[in-house]
Amino acid sequence: MANITKKVSWSSRGDDSGLTGEGTPLLNGSEIPKPSRQLSRSGSVFRIGRFSTVDLEDDITSEEDPIRGRPKEIPHNEKLLSLKYESLDYDNIENQLFLEEERRMSPMGFRCLEISRWVICGLIGILTGLIACFIDIMVEKLAGYKYQVIKENIEKFTEVGGLSISLILWAVLNCAFVLVGGIMVAFFEPIAAGSGIPQIKCYLNGVKIPRVVRLKTLVVKVIGVICSVAGGLAVGKEGPMIHSGGVVAAGVSQGRSTSLKRDFKMFEYFRRDTEKRDFVSAGAAAGVSAAFGAPVGGVLFSLEEGASFWNQMLTWRIFFASMISTFTLNFFLSIYHGKPGDLSNPGLINFGRFESDSVAYYYYEIPLFMCMGALGGLLGALFNSLNYWLTIFRIRYVHRPCLQVMEALLVAAVTAAVSFTMIYFSNDCQPLGPERNEEYSLQLFCADGEYNSMATAFFNTPERSVRSLFHYQPGSYNPMTLGLFTLTYFFLACWTYGLAVSAGVFIPSLLIGAAWGRLCGILLASFTPTSPIWADPGKYALIGAAAQLGGIVRMTLSLTVIMVEATGNVTYGLPIMLVLMIAKIVGDYFQEGLYDIHIKLQSVPFLHWEAPATSHWLTAREVMSSPVTCFNRIEKVGTIVDVLSNTSTNHNGFPVVVQVLDSDEPAKLCGLILRSQLIVLLKHKVFVELARSRLSQRKLQLKDFRDAYPRFPPIQSIHVSQDERECMMDLTEFMNPTPYTVPQDTSLPRVFKLFRALGLRHLVVADDVNRVIGLVTRKDLARYHLGKHGLEELQLAQT
Repeated sequence: MANITKKVSWSSRGDDSGLTGEGTPLLNGSEIPKPSRQLSRSGSVFRIGRFSTVDLEDDITSEEDPIRGRPKEIPHNEKLLSLKYESLDYDNIENQLFLEEERRMSPMGFRCLEISRWVICGLIGILTGLIACFIDIMVEKLAGYKYQVIKENIEKFTEVGGLSISLILWAVLNCAFVLVGGIMVAFFEPIAAGSGIPQIKCYLNGVKIPRVVRLKTLVVKVIGVICSVAGGLAVGKEGPMIHSGGVVAAGVSQGRSTSLKRDFKMFEYFRRDTEKRDFVSAGAAAGVSAAFGAPVGGVLFSLEEGASFWNQMLTWRIFFASMISTFTLNFFLSIYHGKPGDLSNPGLINFGRFESDSVAYYYYEIPLFMCMGALGGLLGALFNSLNYWLTIFRIRYVHRPCLQVMEALLVAAVTAAVSFTMIYFSNDCQPLGPERNEEYSLQLFCADGEYNSMATAFFNTPERSVRSLFHYQPGSYNPMTLGLFTLTYFFLACWTYGLAVSAGVFIPSLLIGAAWGRLCGILLASFTPTSPIWADPGKYALIGAAAQLGGIVRMTLSLTVIMVEATGNVTYGLPIMLVLMIAKIVGDYFQEGLYDIHIKLQSVPFLHWEAPATSHWLTAREVMSSPVTCFNRIEKVGTIVDVLSNTSTNHNGFPVVVQVLDSDEPAKLCGLILRSQLIVLLKHKVFVELARSRLSQRKLQLKDFRDAYPRFPPIQSIHVSQDERECMMDLTEFMNPTPYTVPQDTSLPRVFKLFRALGLRHLVVADDVNRVIGLVTRKDLARYHLGKHGLEELQLAQT
């Protein structure tokens, strides 16, 4: 495949923390590497022999970074990875500073830290709920104003003619809202585009996505999703709440804002990736809870994405944040709606109550539900495939911000035009009875006392349309109306997802599935006209919504609980579970899930839960990166500066070795140190000579590393004089003396399991005498986590 990631990324800015160089620049394992045992030494830095890499011939067309002088990205071809993403340090660095601090802390100190974690989770829930409340109120106000103006205009021109003016007004209002949201995203913060769920998945997986949890990202996200939904796009506001909750959690847990340059001098202990990741998972769960009123579903969503680091107390804290988020949103919305204290409608999307007595299902309907699940998987695969090729087209031709805004405006105008045309030519008129409380019902060419049924689906916010499909009585929709709406909205939603606007895909998926699910219910009822009540269309609309959403996003456990909690009835738990499982199985046969597709298109080193089932014939020797740059335990400052400044290697982890004096034996592993640690040491000039020459030398503490977190300065900003280059630096106190290591013959599944379960960033490969021969990183494992045909290609390349 041609280079399609050269000019696009989730964020058009470079990684502020520097490009990762965890592995070799060529990350495709088309040939099995053959070991080379050469050992060279440049200065006092050890470089262990390099394994052969793949000859990509003419496929390499990567851009050169003019500042760093190294490739910015690797061309994408399903097995190549981007160099712009760093890994997160989820494993605690138990060096001497860390152990001394932990040993000095009293039992009361640990209790205070645990209380602080609960307090932070409570704050996360409150703030996430308030943000959800703000988004809901603003969307309701702006969308209500827009639909009211258009409705009055349509009613004015229906009899006298000139409905083209109403169409233009509708398109102009849509474009006005989308223009604001598009400009905010395309020009100010591109990472805020989309729902943000793929980015949060990557963060919990251990990948640092540039700017993903910034305050600026949150502001643009909130404004963008309000404008997108009010602009009439085929999007929802629920998905972005997960990203918003993650950003809130990342900011609150650190006790400061790097964007505002304000440090509140609190929660300093939690300024590391391990703790921050835990709180981001709580924020994501709080976002799910605020979006769907599903606290348990939010917990399970975070569990599906980061189960390896969970423990019992963390689970309770995440559940606590989810419950607080739901309560906060519910409480303030009840005040806004004039019913203070009424806490019966949690979540931004409320499916309404499904009474089991009126819409119960029978055992002979379960096969029908399973068939609907298969249909949802097929439609989901089609949706994802179309969106995949559309995304490739955007990457190649619509990568400039101005073009992205223009495309968003085009989609907004087309959405308005298509919606108006469908309503105009629809003759599905339904009686406007006393039970109808349509706020924006359009009469158009219907008789007095009737309303246009097509307008109920198009001329409304997506959440209201979903509820109408779930709960309207049989006969409220014409089968032709549902069929045309499903077809039209399917392609509109597919075209909309991936625009440079903040938008989610949950509600559009539910709306599409509810439409064709209700259509299935109507058709089934028509086969048995004597007792049509068994095929209640609302019941089949719910099953269709679950099938379509599962076929697109491929979530199972968490989505089952979310749907059950959102409906307020556990009766549908079994059919929803079966439908989601079958939708995932059928969809995975043809295409990956939508979020996985976008993660792959960005060439992110995302690790799945398990290594390929047939990969036991691969060992650590064949997947590790080499050469490995090693430092002596007492190293020359000039050598450290040169290695960190070398843009051709630019590694982030360095094994520390010790050489036995007066011995010809090779150096042996004694620890591991990170680039960020070395930069802090250079910044504070922790040199052996300076420590000896000063009577009172301030000892470096963990606080100095936490103050620099997470934006460690680049090595180019550290000034080291010529005299200082001749000094020595003792790494003993700061390195991790117990890094995880594996023998070179360890199987790939075992390496993968260790790496994924422990949240590692670097795994040292050593021989039988503890000499470093390689380093396994996230990208080394990600490139070997091959797809359906990947192992066959690798075996063919080997032969």
